[in-house]
Amino acid sequence: MGVTSTDKAAALLDLHAGPGFVLPNAWDAGSARILEQVGFPAVATTSAGIAWACGVPDGGSIDRDTMLEQVARIVAAVRVPVTADLEAGYGETADEVGRTVARAVELGVVGGNLEDAGPDGLFGIDEAADRIAAARAAAPRGTFVLNARTDTYFGGVAGDRFAATVERAHRYVDAGADCVFVPGVTEEDTIRRLAAAVPGPLNVVAGLASTTDAPTLFSWGVTRVSLGGSLARAALSLLERAGRELLDAGTLSFLDGAIGYADLQRRFGS
Repeated sequence: MGVTSTDKAAALLDLHAGPGFVLPNAWDAGSARILEQVGFPAVATTSAGIAWACGVPDGGSIDRDTMLEQVARIVAAVRVPVTADLEAGYGETADEVGRTVARAVELGVVGGNLEDAGPDGLFGIDEAADRIAAARAAAPRGTFVLNARTDTYFGGVAGDRFAATVERAHRYVDAGADCVFVPGVTEEDTIRRLAAAVPGPLNVVAGLASTTDAPTLFSWGVTRVSLGGSLARAALSLLERAGRELLDAGTLSFLDGAIGYADLQRRFGS
């Protein structure tokens, strides 16, 4: 009997019980295969990277069907667990969020991020908790690792951002979240305090507003370090530099250290 989705969900959740792990974000099937071959035990998707690969900006430019099509390709390309960036759930209501998560589960996705902000800013805390609860109802514990993202450090909070973050974290865990994602926080003291106050594993993003390395973040109490669109940005930056070199000089130094054609054929054919 092969590895089931439930097995993969359990493996992903087990990573949160360890000393800390890095979760790289793929933007297509090929990038996911490379990351799996490097040795990562799980892969995440990035809504930003997928949007850029489709030639549009991040932030809701991709509709649910298109995003899930891209996520499905990533899931099909790798054997490791895949957790998906589901943005705010692609729905105005909690029921619609639940349907999005149910569709992701049907594709073999075993985890997902859900944001608590939409085009008009942060959802009210009750509404945001209801959306988490709907996601949990659509994907019971043990079958799907639900990562509740709060955008309190991206603005929209009047008063004490730390207190608002902790309040939301408690509500989201009570509603069924397995872990809490707080992007935008970078200061050591704040991260340490959050790690102590959040009632579950803490996820932060590296490479966005800060280049603090993963071992340092683990020492501050972080459990899960993701990259968001940073790997996609790095790949697209290399492409731009290579294009400029070709256009301006016609030289090929950008190929120094590049994986060979035959090697990539072998890797993708295995």
